[in-house]
Amino acid sequence: MNPRPGGPARTCRACAATALDRVLDLGKMFAADHFPLLGVPVADDTTHALAMDLCRTCGLAQLADDDTVVAEPRAVEPQALRDQAAAAVSAVDAAGLLTGDRVREFGSPHGGTWIPLLAARGYTETRTEPADVVIDSFGMMHEPDQRAAAAARAAALGPGGVLLLQFHALAAILAQGQWNALRHGHFAYYSLTALTTLLGTAGLYPATAWEFDLYGGTVLVAARRERTEPDATLRRLLAADTASTDLATVRTLQTAADRQATELRTWLEHETAGGRAVFAYGAASRAVALFALAGLRRDLLPAVADAAPAKQGRRMPGTDIPIITPAELVAAQPDRVLLTLPDLLTEVRTALPALHDRWVVEIPRPL
Repeated sequence: MNPRPGGPARTCRACAATALDRVLDLGKMFAADHFPLLGVPVADDTTHALAMDLCRTCGLAQLADDDTVVAEPRAVEPQALRDQAAAAVSAVDAAGLLTGDRVREFGSPHGGTWIPLLAARGYTETRTEPADVVIDSFGMMHEPDQRAAAAARAAALGPGGVLLLQFHALAAILAQGQWNALRHGHFAYYSLTALTTLLGTAGLYPATAWEFDLYGGTVLVAARRERTEPDATLRRLLAADTASTDLATVRTLQTAADRQATELRTWLEHETAGGRAVFAYGAASRAVALFALAGLRRDLLPAVADAAPAKQGRRMPGTDIPIITPAELVAAQPDRVLLTLPDLLTEVRTALPALHDRWVVEIPRPL
């Protein structure tokens, strides 16, 4: 379906249809997982096309092209993600869906695992045999061939087993204008409608789902091989999901991108002119496109702090903005700290009490 792994999606990554509409185009963008050393000139940073297409046939929103060599992200798993994983497993357990004793996990390049949570409930991990519980938390979106990825997860599932697949919901991305969820290496952006269709091609039938606040809106779907009718929760979510496959609605991400980049630069210029120092926290992949579109340099944003040691001493792609340690951030005594990942707010407030009242989660809009 795709001529090379990660290459141009000349047909839909899920259903192979050829009718694809461009819904978001960020032009040439810097690779989101390559943080150059401080001494490497910004002029040496390479750019790659970054755009999202929507399939008219199955409704899957997808990465159009990717000629990057995706690196393993060097991030520290947030406490919010660990807490959410524990809450998700507890919810599935309470619903009586944790049966059998074998578990298999399709991991995410971003790290983190649910295996210890299942091991504490008596499960043994298998990597080759069919499992009673198959876990995929933000993993399948990284597969260029979506249909093959769904088939692989179905093949890993034993009779009577359950697939637990968690994803950042396209409905939440649209509702909150999270256009910078688009990035290289993320090949699919699931609406519940498109995901149900995709799983159906692999003989999997969603039975129920849970919603979480993580990333502004995360959904966990439980699917089985046995044909089953969706429960009331899943029916409600599907009924509310129609806008996620609507071309005009998905195209609002372009407007959100243009507006947010302008608002960020305008706010930073205003703060700098007023003598207030604004730093950022979180050298996140989604911040790369935002900083690039806003045309930021260290005169407006002196540094970005990050807890990942492997990112410290480097810089944000496409800019001269250095990545510093949290301790250096506190020592700089900034007037404002832009948090690029809002889910970290509770964690960073606890870890960095000196900055308690300086966090900015939403970019202020011009008056």
